[in-house]
Parts: sequence; C-alpha cells; structure tokens
Amino acid sequence: MCRLLAYLGEPIPLEELIFKPEHSLVVQSYQPKELEFALLNADGFGLGWHHPDDIAAEPFIYRNVLPIWNDANLPHLCRYIRASSFVANIRSATPGLPLDFSNCQPFRHGQLLFVHNGYIDKFRQTLYRPMRDLIGDVAYQNIYGLTDSEHIFALITHLLEMDSQLSLLGAVEQAIETIQSLANKYDVRVSSVIILSDGQQLVAARFDNQDKAPSFYFLRQSAGIILASEPLFDGNWEPLTQAHSLTVAANDIQPHIHGFSGVS
Repeated sequence: MCRLLAYLGEPIPLEELIFKPEHSLVVQSYQPKELEFALLNADGFGLGWHHPDDIAAEPFIYRNVLPIWNDANLPHLCRYIRASSFVANIRSATPGLPLDFSNCQPFRHGQLLFVHNGYIDKFRQTLYRPMRDLIGDVAYQNIYGLTDSEHIFALITHLLEMDSQLSLLGAVEQAIETIQSLANKYDVRVSSVIILSDGQQLVAARFDNQDKAPSFYFLRQSAGIILASEPLFDGNWEPLTQAHSLTVAANDIQPHIHGFSGVS
C-alpha cells in the first residue's frame, strides 16, 4: 500500500502540500494513520507536475528510491516549483518487487500522469500475463517496471489509443471493469485507488472486488481541489465512496462523482 496526493487549481508551491501540513505526505511516509498492511511508506517516492503556463509541455517527473524524508534536495525543489496540477506518491513496495526507478510512481505517457495505491493479489502468478495480452504494442513498450500499477496504467493508455473519442473517465471505467472481471475469474483480490491527470483535469477511482478499498478523500477549497489517501489537515474532507469515481476540471473545480456499474 502507498499514499497518494493530487492537486488541481491555482498555482501553488509544491511544499504547501508535500511538506507544510501537519499530516503532510512526508509525515504520512513514517506515520500513516490509515495504512491497511504496512507500517511505513519508505520504498521510494515520486512527484509529477504540469507546467502552469504551457499546457502543451510534457509533464515533469522527479522520482527517488530513497524514503521521501531522506532526499535532501526535495525541500528546495518543492519550495521552487509552482504548479496548478500535480500528483505525488510515496511507496510501500509489494514484497519481492525491487526498489528501482522503474517501479517508482508517477508513471507518464504523453500528457498523462498516473499514480496508484493498492494491489492485485499474486499479480505475477495471476493477472500479469492476461493483462499484458490485452495491451497493444505502444502501451506495452511503455512498461519499464514490474508493478501491477504500471500495468493498470498501460491498459488505460491502450484503451485511449484504440479510441480517440474515449474520455479519460471512459478509459478508467473500461480498465476497471476489465481488471475486476479478470480478478474474479482468477479468484484474486484487486483493491485500488487510482488518479489520472492530464494537467487540465483529474480522474480518480476507488474500488475493491472483495473487501474495503484503500482510504481516499477529497477537499474542495477556493483555490483548488486536493485528493489524498489521508487528510493533510483539519477540514471538511469527504471520503470517496467505494465503487465510485471523481472527475474535476481546471475550469470547474466542483467535483463530479460517478458510480461504477457492476464494480465493487
């Protein structure tokens, strides 16, 4: 299990959410409150952000295999970087998977950034091959690591490549339906929260085919909207209901909640 963070709104320094809150992402790395299995999120981290003044620019990524509290450069970068759209992940690696850059999130494909918290049980023994068989060459060749997270993202990008008219939400819905169907077929648990960003909108989803999905909240403020695995500070944080998605656009930060048909 990992911890996630995303923001969309007026440009802010990244430190406003990564470091400054009383229960910031850094604090969640060593003192999480709602982690299901692990005790720490110390197996690497990553940030991804879109240029606030150049929508067409490819998003930027900074990743490290160190625990987030051990990166001496990060506080300076987060003071310097301002963004209107960014995502972040602190990793608690699945046992047996290596600590390397290719397995650190966020993952990028074109304008898209993706972060994921959760797991597919026994992924390498069950859904690894079936999911890869569904993915076309372009998305397949963009897989560099071994995680279930990156394969979920590859399936989403494959669906978008196959249908240029498909929305981000539509691709997420189709991917979740496919993954849950495979998980049920192989009798394994899939438990996930995902966030997808293209710099102009956020799409998030929370689902689990057997039990309770990982924690996930959102908070709308005047300057923008925050999505997080755990509340960063006191406020009117709302949990995203299981088997639901959330979409929000830069020109309308009112979140729109959708239920998934046939998805737990």
